Amino acid sequence: MKKIIIGAILLGSLCHVKAQKINLGKAVGVVSKGASALTFTNEDAIKLSKESVGYMDNNNSIAGPKDPYTIRLNKLFAKHKSQDGLNLNYKVYKAKDINAFACADGSVRVFSSLMDMMTDDELLAVIGHEIGHVKNQDTKDAIKSAYLKAAVIDAASSASSTVSSLSESQVGKMANAFLDASHSKKQESQADTYSYNFMKSNKYNVVGAYTAFKKLALLSEGGSAQSGVQKMFNSHPDSNKRADFIKKLAEKDGLWKDPGAVSLPKSKLTK
Repeated sequence: MKKIIIGAILLGSLCHVKAQKINLGKAVGVVSKGASALTFTNEDAIKLSKESVGYMDNNNSIAGPKDPYTIRLNKLFAKHKSQDGLNLNYKVYKAKDINAFACADGSVRVFSSLMDMMTDDELLAVIGHEIGHVKNQDTKDAIKSAYLKAAVIDAASSASSTVSSLSESQVGKMANAFLDASHSKKQESQADTYSYNFMKSNKYNVVGAYTAFKKLALLSEGGSAQSGVQKMFNSHPDSNKRADFIKKLAEKDGLWKDPGAVSLPKSKLTK
């Protein structure tokens, strides 16, 4: 199983999948006029997302129903499977990497190492952010881009105006390209706002969103062991600024409570 450097929707990280690393390189810029004019519907996004997440589920270690990670996630999010008009499903990938992502079909995947470093309030904020990407249809843009890249790499469907079926190897390439996609800073900021409002409307501790970003900022500060994490933060808004944004919202709403100094936990928060 090879390690592939990817950028995820919220964090960006390292994910273990069986597919060989693909070098998108020039392929990103050679999408034909036909492909760029692709008729891409919400139904297409959902269908392709299901295929991509199915591939990723088959190629990652998933926590079982009695696993402490699954029990914890279900405790936090069981009541949010139908959230804001969305049908959501959650699973935990048992992996060393710090990551979480969502797909257009409502699939939300959380990595165990992220759960190890985040409190319950912080996890609620992180996944609330991912739900925001689905609700705002940012994930639709990401899966469309991934589909086009997979098609271009194989010189298939590049002149088509409609979505066609992909082979299993193409689905793998699309899954990797999907995880390599990044949202704009505007989309990230909108998802941050959604996360805050999600916390507020459900009467969760909104300061959890602040401390989550503070922890991500600490991860991005360097050290050779964190170089992969630091690299992915280059394409995302500054975590300290995002934390400050959350603080201002909480102060405005009278919900701010100073958490004191934020540090990374020395032991796993999921046991």
